[in-house]
Amino acid sequence: MSTVASSTSADLFEVHATTSPVPDAQRAELLAAPKFGTVFTDHMARISYTQGEGWHGRRVEPYGPLQLDPATAVLHYGQEIFEGLKAYRHADGSVWTFRPHANAERFARSAERLALPQLSEADFLGSIEALVRTDAAWIPTGDETSLYLRPFMYASESFLGVRPSLEVEYLVIASPVGPYFSGGVKPVAIWVDQEYHRAGAGGTGAAKCGGNYAASLLPQQNAYEQGCEQVCFLDASTNTYLEELGGMNVFVVRADGSVATPPVSGSILEGVTRSSILQLLTDAGHEVCEAPLALADLRAGLEDGSVTEVFACGTAAVITPIGRLKSTDFDLTVGDGEAGAVTTRTRAELTDIQYGRATDRHGWLHRLA
Repeated sequence: MSTVASSTSADLFEVHATTSPVPDAQRAELLAAPKFGTVFTDHMARISYTQGEGWHGRRVEPYGPLQLDPATAVLHYGQEIFEGLKAYRHADGSVWTFRPHANAERFARSAERLALPQLSEADFLGSIEALVRTDAAWIPTGDETSLYLRPFMYASESFLGVRPSLEVEYLVIASPVGPYFSGGVKPVAIWVDQEYHRAGAGGTGAAKCGGNYAASLLPQQNAYEQGCEQVCFLDASTNTYLEELGGMNVFVVRADGSVATPPVSGSILEGVTRSSILQLLTDAGHEVCEAPLALADLRAGLEDGSVTEVFACGTAAVITPIGRLKSTDFDLTVGDGEAGAVTTRTRAELTDIQYGRATDRHGWLHRLA
């Protein structure tokens, strides 16, 4: 097993243990069949920021409600960002996470775009390590289970005025999870939205901030009404090119074995899972192309069989096969409607690395406990 060596500030976090932890028997019941994002561990990591003082007050404290003044800046101006990554229990009992340095770098880029103070990589990794070590008993064991980690930062100053907040709170919460989609890994139906857009050129599309996801909720609701599990957005400039799903990047596999995905051009989130898949596909000998994907070309490829697979990817769902693409003027089955060979093989390879079942030849794993 390999690990990426780096310095963190985990030992700088003071641990204020809860006096009322979830009883062992109740926790075991919750871990037996964890649902995504509905149950949370006993603690959360936290750091405060004040202009002039910088980051201070590194601690792990009991999980609980946040007290916000009605004038707290984030409630009025949406100045906040977040990340998502997972902790995996390996067969020997050790606990690892996957490419956290990439998450730390993206978190810093998101902070810059939202005019928030940047958190150091050492503090980002240290907060995760401190929380995971404190709540290690919450990490589930079993296929497709993990501890989902949600670092986030928000403007906490109480004021009304359009300017960056002078006070900020950074926290990490954790949730034991199973598969993202109910029913496990199976092909999903995607609604291709030709009316709404997630982000545009010069906007916040490349930042992981709540506003981007809020903009996807109405189209997502429309997708549900059309019998689809997710929505895919087109570019805001021409309304002809695929960009990404509400929370995942998208890949297209052609009959000749080549694979294509939209380029990260500022309006698409630079997914950590996305970049890992690009590497694994290249390792496997696929011709991989990051280029604009025209909806018309994808439709034609599905109709004539030159496109054989389509899949989505992200931290939460890992890789999800897409079995159907639907919109106002078409309804197409992808291949035979089942998960294709490239999708299945790539997902298996990626999860085998994450869970310690395969060699980590790229040094992606980072030990937490």
